[in-house]
Formats: sequence, structure tokens, C-alpha cells
Amino acid sequence: MASSLQTGPGFSQAVIHLAAEYWPYARSGGLGEAVRGIARYQAGSGVPTLVFLPLHRKIRKDFPWIEPVFEMDVQVGSRVEHARFFNAPAADGHPTVYFVANDHYFDRPDLYGENGGAYADNHLRFAFFCRAALEALPRLVRRPPVVHAHDWHTALALIYLRTSLAGRPFFDRTASVMTVHNAGFQGYYPPEVLDELGIDRRHYHWRFLEWYGQANLLKGALVSADMVTTVSPTHARELRTEAGGFGLRGMFDDLLNRFVGILNGIELDLWNPADDPEIVCSFNAQGPCGKKRCKEALQLECGFPVAPRTPLVGMSARLVHQKGFDLILESRVVEEMDAQWVFLGQGDPYYHERRGALARAAPDRVAVRFDFTEEFEHRLLAGADILLMPSLYEPCGITQMRAQRYGALPVARRVGGLADTIEDRVTGFLFDEYGPRALSDALRAALTLYADTRSWDEHVRQAMSRDFGWARSVGQYHEVYRRAVRHRAEAAAAK
Repeated sequence: MASSLQTGPGFSQAVIHLAAEYWPYARSGGLGEAVRGIARYQAGSGVPTLVFLPLHRKIRKDFPWIEPVFEMDVQVGSRVEHARFFNAPAADGHPTVYFVANDHYFDRPDLYGENGGAYADNHLRFAFFCRAALEALPRLVRRPPVVHAHDWHTALALIYLRTSLAGRPFFDRTASVMTVHNAGFQGYYPPEVLDELGIDRRHYHWRFLEWYGQANLLKGALVSADMVTTVSPTHARELRTEAGGFGLRGMFDDLLNRFVGILNGIELDLWNPADDPEIVCSFNAQGPCGKKRCKEALQLECGFPVAPRTPLVGMSARLVHQKGFDLILESRVVEEMDAQWVFLGQGDPYYHERRGALARAAPDRVAVRFDFTEEFEHRLLAGADILLMPSLYEPCGITQMRAQRYGALPVARRVGGLADTIEDRVTGFLFDEYGPRALSDALRAALTLYADTRSWDEHVRQAMSRDFGWARSVGQYHEVYRRAVRHRAEAAAAK
């Protein structure tokens, strides 16, 4: 089973984060915020911390002040391609961020694909990114660091360390950690792409890259990594089950105590209703009355009647199957329950249309915002009484932690990090079965408690008092790095 960790002292080696997203520069979901949270709090604790991410078109547009710092040629397979590196200088307590630029690969409208599909050359785009970041390391750090890769887009970095870069002392001594934020996306391709990626075909076998006739990059990273983590203890256990392992159960089992679950956190200074500039009235657990004014402001913004005792249910999530939108539609809770509903998020056109139809049918109590902004998410959580998260699976989730801090009690399925961060019938309401009746029953329980003002206010105070900061989690990552360094030293000595 996944091993447990105690928070240890700090870590002195440089830590290099590789990610496709990093807030505020680029994000499509929780990945960019999670990577920032880890990296920011590591840097704040004194760990030398660097972050690499692709220079997406959106970053060029929104952050024109970033500066070029150096350039180099990078070989991927038989191709030699040019990489330019840009830099966002580190503010006090923040990591240094480097952007890898190549217009052919990254000057595109979206991060991963358009019109609901992925870019056909994503394997080449991220292979170039990984190889460029690795080749840049010897000029940026004095001794071999820990490379911390996030999700399948950066899996090739760990594969390259143990294949095409093997035999170079700097890289042989570079320890590696893989964090699986979402195992539902693995990066698998026909085995022929290995030639394009510069990976010898001899590595295509069932113990390494082969997966049901495909080359699976995430699987290769699990084999290559010195340590592997995922984003909550419960999800670590789920990944070791047939139902929850996304076809990689055996790989997670084989890692033994090199696989751990570490709960994500939230940035408490950015998500604090006591001094949030995005909301109309500040409040805290000791004095939550300002939340009533925030609810009134949200009702007015959404075109609802101002009704202090009508429960307001919010949901902020990508419009995809994973988030449980089918349960909401099948249960008919929006049509049948006496509440106001605000949905924030964009994604699958099917869910766009279905959500839009609900709002058109009842505009005085259903509002849909497809133009996601963080500013509105702050106002939504400050004004909502209940947060809806009926996810099919949820490796960790961040919104439920923010919601509790803002006094919105989550109604959520008991999976992944939702199970680890919501105390059932105390700081929120959990249900088990992925079915419409289970969702309806949990919502009814929440609305029943809401009718009892005194009891509801006490539950809100308890939820707002929970500490979901990054401090403990970052301490656990430091222990993971120490173990990765030891494993790398033992592996090198065994050669």
C-alpha cells in the first residue's frame, strides 16, 4: 500500500518543477494552481526552486514583460530544433520561472488542443519541452537537482533521464519525482512514435513503455521515477484498485513504498474572505455576517430575487463528464428543489447546451457563466451557501477547500481528495454511489440542515476554521525528495 510520510525538516538541493501549466501564466484546471502552490511554498521555505513551462501564446500575450535569457539547440530523435528560454524573475519567496519557447510548437490558441480535440503532435511538443528543460539544467544549477515532473506532459523528462541521457554523470545523479494529478490522461501513442521521440525501441516492452499495444508515456515515467506521488491519500488507494487504476493498477502496486499520496492545499493568502478584494464584504469564522451581504450581491449580479433564506447552490468546474454533470441532469434537482443555482465553467458543448437550457427555463433562479474568471469564482464562493461537487472521480479537488474557507458547505461524492477534506455532516455532505438518487438524498440533507439557521451557522463556522494550507504538504514533499535522492544514489551505486 502507499506509504505514509511525516513532515520533516527542509530540503537543500535544487528542485526543478516541469509542468504544462502554472498559475497565473497558464491554466486549464487545478494542475496549474497545484504546481504553483507546491513550488511557491517550497521556495518560501528556503528550497532553491525553479519552474519550467512552455511559452504558450497566451503567456506571450498576457505577460509581455518576460525577458529572453538564453537559447540553445535541442536534439529530439533525429531532429535538431532551436529553443529560446525566457525568464520571470523571482519575487521574494517565489520560485524562478523559465519559459521554453518554440513558435512551431507553442504559438497556438490553446494549451493542448482545439474544438474538443487534442493537437495531433502533442507528443512531439512535450518531448521538445522536456528535452530542452533537461539540457538547460547544467547551466542553471551547480549540482544534480531533483526533477519533479507533473502529469503525462512531462513524463518524457523522466524517461529521457534513464534512457537517452543515461551515462552522463550529471543526469545519472539527478533524482526524479513524478506526481500524477490526473491518471485519466496518460499520453499513449502507437509504438512508432518512439523513433520520433528519440527513444530506442528496445525499451518498448511490458515492463517499461508497452501498454496494450501502445507506448504509454505515463507508465514509462512511473517505471523511471525514483518516487511517485499523487494528490491525496484516498486517491493513492484508489489508484491501486481495478476500478480506480485507469489500467495502471499493477504499476502503482509495483512501486510499493515509493508511491505516496500527499494532499494538495490552497494558498491561504489568496483565498481569505477576511481580506478578499474581490468580494463586497469581508467575513471570517468568528464574524460570518458579511457573507449575507456577499450572497445578496451575488443574487443581484445573477438577476435573482434577493432572498436571504433561499439556499443558493454554486458549482465551479470544467464542463466535462468527470465532474458529475450527468448526475445533476438525471436527478432533476435543479428543476425540482427550491433553491437558486449558479454554474461557472466551460468545456463540452453538450453540457453547455444543457446548462443553458436550464437557465433559459428558469432565469430567476438558474444562472450559467461560461466565461470563467477567478474574480467571479471568489464572488460565487463568498455568496453561495452550498457547493456542488458530484464527481465521478476527483484525485484531489481544490474548490471544496476554498468553499469551506468561504462558508459554502460542499455536497460531494466520497472519492479522492473530497473524502480527505470534507467531514461528512460536519463541514459538508458526502455520498457514495454514483447515481442521481444518492446526489438528491445528499442535497436534501443539506437543505434540511440549512432550514435550521442556528445549526447551519455552527457547521459553517466549523468549515471555515479548517486549515487547508500548503505548509504540511510541502514538508511531506521534502521527505519524498530525500527518499528520491537516496533511491537514485543506491541505483547509481548498483551499476
